[in-house]
Amino acid sequence: MRTHPSTSSKKQAQQWVSAFNLKGRWESPLAGYLFISPWLLGFLLLTLWPMIRSVYYSFTKFTLLDAPDWVGMRNYERIFTDDETFRQSLYVTLMFVVISVPLKLLSALLVAMLLNKNIKGISIYRTFIYLPSLIGSSIAVAVLWKNIFGIDGFINKFLSVFGVDGISWISSPGTALGTLIILVAWQFGSSMVIFLAGLKQIPAELYEASSVDGASKLRQFFNITLPMLSPVLLFNLVLQTIGSFQMFTQAFVITKGGPINSTYMYALYLYERAFARYDMGYASALAWILLVIIGIATALIFASSRYWVFYETEGGRKK
Repeated sequence: MRTHPSTSSKKQAQQWVSAFNLKGRWESPLAGYLFISPWLLGFLLLTLWPMIRSVYYSFTKFTLLDAPDWVGMRNYERIFTDDETFRQSLYVTLMFVVISVPLKLLSALLVAMLLNKNIKGISIYRTFIYLPSLIGSSIAVAVLWKNIFGIDGFINKFLSVFGVDGISWISSPGTALGTLIILVAWQFGSSMVIFLAGLKQIPAELYEASSVDGASKLRQFFNITLPMLSPVLLFNLVLQTIGSFQMFTQAFVITKGGPINSTYMYALYLYERAFARYDMGYASALAWILLVIIGIATALIFASSRYWVFYETEGGRKK
């Protein structure tokens, strides 16, 4: 007597057959996890696990030389009550963020508008203007910037042509932070590219219609360009704010936090606590405080966006 396979066997066979398409390609979700496994392992081992450990270390006294000793909230109490350097570095960092971010975004937007033209060779101009952003955060450029603003640097030599005696810009408490702000504002390439992409999405018909109605270029900018570009502006503002709070390389190479702690960035203080004093527990607490500060700043930006960001799909201003 001829036997037939069971119903469960048939279903299993159908599942195996359906796992392959007509060309024999595997369509199981396992294939996707296999492809992302290098990134997933890197994230779990090199990002998530260190973050979890740093949370634990922030509640301990840990010097890399001895085993972590649990101290509870003592690190955080010391930071907020007894650490004057923490308050100074936070103040300097906030000043840097408040000044450098708007200046950088303004420079990026103005240059993007200049490059948003259909003229011959415009792609070459865009490339050359973007180049400083590729090398702007490198050690070599930081050293070059230090020499430019030094007592015998290019700036002072240029001023001497007009009979002006220059100063050591990076050694003066009143100008050292400004040199770092100028350097960061000079690296506007990434924001410029994003602004340029946003400008190209604005319909040309809007400008044509406003011109017929007699609108000036300035009025077009405030009534058309800025509202249509506000979501892109929000994106750039969030990215640059987060990056500015973590500013480290330029301050470390050019000024070392001086003079008189006038450029002593928060990230620089965190680095010195961890790798100069080997106070990893204290540094971990500083790192998590910085994360909370960045989170609060980002939340405030998003909360304010409902008043100045316009979305075309929602009929104008976001509700």
